[in-house]
Amino acid sequence: MDHQKIKELIGQPLYEVWCGLCSAIDAAYNAEHLRSGGGRAWDHEYKFRKGGKTLCALYAREKRMGFLIIFGKEERARFESVRNDFSEYIRSTYDSAKTYHDGKWVMFEPVDDSLSDEFLRLLAVKRPPDRK
Repeated sequence: MDHQKIKELIGQPLYEVWCGLCSAIDAAYNAEHLRSGGGRAWDHEYKFRKGGKTLCALYAREKRMGFLIIFGKEERARFESVRNDFSEYIRSTYDSAKTYHDGKWVMFEPVDDSLSDEFLRLLAVKRPPDRK
């Protein structure tokens, strides 16, 4: 799915959030990008992979977007050590996320760019940036 179709799908305000997150992630990490269908719940998936593992993924469906981070066991321990540095929304979304055999899948659904800095800090908990 190209950029214009994503913009039409999620709307201009969320598209700006999408592009801002993509730019910030690209600035901090040397990650490969994979595009695919979004499964049952989403229309589009844009995944960032680093070292053969998913760093994070963005999801799109009509007038909504998602930002997914999967935390493994060690990454969950790192988050717990700094959890009070994050907003109540981040903590409660993290706490209510389901933990599977391969990690805790935490899906955020931003409505604006107010959480973008926290999302980037969460990524740094998961994996330190390649570049500052």
